[in-house]
Amino acid sequence: MIISASRRTDIPAFYWDWFCGRLQEGYVDVVNPFNRKQVSRISLQLGCVDCIVFWTKDPTRMLENLEVLRAYPCYVQVSLTPYDTDVEGNIRPKEDIVRAMQELSRRWGRERVVWRYDPILVNEDYTSERHFAWFAQTLAKLAPYSERCVISFIDLYAKTKKNTQGLKLHELSEAEMREIAAGLAGLAKGSGVALQTCSEAIDLAAYGIGHGACLDGALIERITGKPLKKTKAKSQRPLCNCVESFDIGQYDTCIHGCRYCYANASPQRAQQGFAAHADSSSLLTGKLLGDERITEHGREKRK
Repeated sequence: MIISASRRTDIPAFYWDWFCGRLQEGYVDVVNPFNRKQVSRISLQLGCVDCIVFWTKDPTRMLENLEVLRAYPCYVQVSLTPYDTDVEGNIRPKEDIVRAMQELSRRWGRERVVWRYDPILVNEDYTSERHFAWFAQTLAKLAPYSERCVISFIDLYAKTKKNTQGLKLHELSEAEMREIAAGLAGLAKGSGVALQTCSEAIDLAAYGIGHGACLDGALIERITGKPLKKTKAKSQRPLCNCVESFDIGQYDTCIHGCRYCYANASPQRAQQGFAAHADSSSLLTGKLLGDERITEHGREKRK
C-alpha cells in the first residue's frame, strides 16, 4: 500500500506533528471529499505500508524528527518555484527551502529528494527569461542533492482562474511550452538532473524530457528493493502515470496562499480548514461525528 501525503494539502509544512502522531496510532481517517459520512480508515502500520510519498513546498519541519520515518521507505517531492508573494503568499524564503532539501538529501540520498518545478506560469513579470535565470541559479544549488526535476505547465481550472484574477495568466501554447522546455533542458544538460513532465500530453522527448510519475513505481521499487504491483491510479487524470495510492490529505486546508492552487476553493476556505485542525484528531481537519460509515484499508485490521 502506497501512502500519498498529500496531493490535497501540505502535511510536512502545516500538519507534521499530527502526522507523527498518526504514525504512533497506526492509522489515519480520511473523509470522502464528496460525502462526509464516508470515511476511509487507512493503516499506517509498518506491515501495511510499502512506501510513503510526501508532497510539500517546505520540508523544514521534517528535519526536526526525521527519525520517526526511519523504518518506513519514503521519498519527498518539493515544489520550488521562482514566484514571489504576489503568487505564493505564505512561503518560507526560498533559500531556506533549498537548505532543507540539501539536508534531506544528505540524510536520505539524492534519489529520495525530488525537485518539482511546477506549475510553470507566464505573464509580463514571470517571463521565460526570468524562469531560465532562476532555474539556472537553483539548479546549481540542487544538482548535487537531487536526481530529477519534474516540470508541468499551469492548467487554468475554474477555481484557478478565479484565484489568479489580476495576474494576467493565459494557457500556454505548444510553441511556448516547447520554448520553455528547450531552455530548461539546455540548462540541465550535464548537471546529472533528469527532467520529466507531470501529466502533460505534449511530447518533449526531442529535448531529453520524458513523461514521469509523481508516485513512481520504478523509484519505489528502487527505494524498497522489492517488486511492486504497479496498478495505474484510477482516480487521477488520464495522462497521470502514477501508481495507485491512498491519499491521506483533505482539500481546503493548505495555507501557503498559492494563487494557482487547485486544492483550495478559496484562501478563506483554506483558513477555515486549517483552523478546524486538531493534532489529537484522527482526521486532518475536523472530527468524527459518530454517524460515519468507516471502511478499513490495510492488511492488518484494527479491532
